[in-house]
Amino acid sequence: MVRLPYTTALTTLFSYGLLFAFGQLRDFFRKLIDWFKAKNVKGYAPICLGLEDFYVRRLYLRIQDCFGRPIASAPDAWFDVVERYSNDSNKTLKRTSNTTRCLNLGSYNYLGFAAADEYCTPLVIESLKKYSPSTCSVRVDGVCRHHADSFHLATGTTKLHTELEELVARFVGKPAAILFGMGYVTNSAIIPCLVGKGGLIISDSLNHNSIVNGARGSGATVRVFQHNSPAHLEEVLREQIADGQPRTHRPWKKIIVIVEGIYSMEGELCKLPEIIAVCKKYKAYTYLDEAHSIGAVGQSGRGVCELLGVDPADVDIMMGTFTKSFGSCGGYIAASKEIIQHLKLSCPAHIYATSMSPPAVQQVISAIKVILGEDGSNRGAQKLARIRENSNFFRSELKKMGFEVLGDNDSPVMPIMLYNPAKIPAFSRECLRQKVAVVTVAFPATPLLLARARICISASHTREDLIKALDVISRVGDLVGIKYFPAEPPKIAEADHDKLE
Repeated sequence: MVRLPYTTALTTLFSYGLLFAFGQLRDFFRKLIDWFKAKNVKGYAPICLGLEDFYVRRLYLRIQDCFGRPIASAPDAWFDVVERYSNDSNKTLKRTSNTTRCLNLGSYNYLGFAAADEYCTPLVIESLKKYSPSTCSVRVDGVCRHHADSFHLATGTTKLHTELEELVARFVGKPAAILFGMGYVTNSAIIPCLVGKGGLIISDSLNHNSIVNGARGSGATVRVFQHNSPAHLEEVLREQIADGQPRTHRPWKKIIVIVEGIYSMEGELCKLPEIIAVCKKYKAYTYLDEAHSIGAVGQSGRGVCELLGVDPADVDIMMGTFTKSFGSCGGYIAASKEIIQHLKLSCPAHIYATSMSPPAVQQVISAIKVILGEDGSNRGAQKLARIRENSNFFRSELKKMGFEVLGDNDSPVMPIMLYNPAKIPAFSRECLRQKVAVVTVAFPATPLLLARARICISASHTREDLIKALDVISRVGDLVGIKYFPAEPPKIAEADHDKLE
């Protein structure tokens, strides 16, 4: 949990207040200048209106060059960032043909599978030739007819989809699984199928937007508990069970508690054993989002359940994505056979959305087989050991330098707190100038006062890459002024001093 110092909070609020005041002043003079110019079609209200539009025009656009940077290569440890320029004070950005080779500290390429792989890539190319880029169909369309050694693509389900569902279920330790073409949709479309009116969702206060939208769209009552606090979760559960449904006070039809394995903006591990214990005590279902933890943590990459010693059978619904550790796209739900069958018959994302691209499915199958050692090598174990070593080394060194770093050990996500709005573009631009690409995150993705740079570490990073990144971030941190804690003295200097004595 971030504890914002008073002085930092005051200076950050003052900075935002200054930006807001000057933005309002500019809007006032713009209205005077455009008094006689009708910008909207007569009789129609403006589509973009209110504080969101003001925030985009007067704050976001000023620093939009720090976001959405296009790349021109695979998101490996190093990648090519396309250079852009603006002739209208950042209102529009134009791409050039020039690229800059940068160290990649922003992609979710935790195990390095997003780049060409000696085992995965040939199999993906082969599946592309065999199945084509898309099924051009949904999972339930047509009739699955066997022809020679493959299935006709009259349906959106190929034998690769079936193989991956079985492999995912075996990998995470659940009886069955179902695939979806997009990770965000996996949460936002699944939650309304699991609980509706008369049900209760209790959600962690820092859950991902896909969970928030899924909960809102379900029609269920939504309550929030303090981030990663089993004690407050129990308090909320007891209160809600005692009160029952609004107005009628009838018992809830069902209660689902939703948490994440690794929180993507905090880098924190979920206190899963304690939360499971609370849910069992009050007979509430648990829904675990492992988008950032599956494949990235645990001795064999099986996520926070393996890392924290939780039996997967104690988690009712396990969600994950293939976009992080597996270098592909899409998501999955793993649960009991009854739940999966229910989702196949009722979830719009399964019934109406185009199924995952066959080459993307093959990429996940191949990546999981590498992780499990079923490719005939120990590269999977090496990748898992490297991501763990890289993450813990990088986090430790950042803290020694005096940065405020969020998150827990073993997590490959490590936010560096920036706070002040002026430090967001300063940190991002200066790192890019020194050929290190970082992701900066601000409101509305984070609370207004808690802007940060989010570092994502990969198994593909070498120790030399990490040392270079630390050197650049340290220098930029001194320049921008984001080392909020005193730095530890270098051990080498201490050792030399002891020898002199």
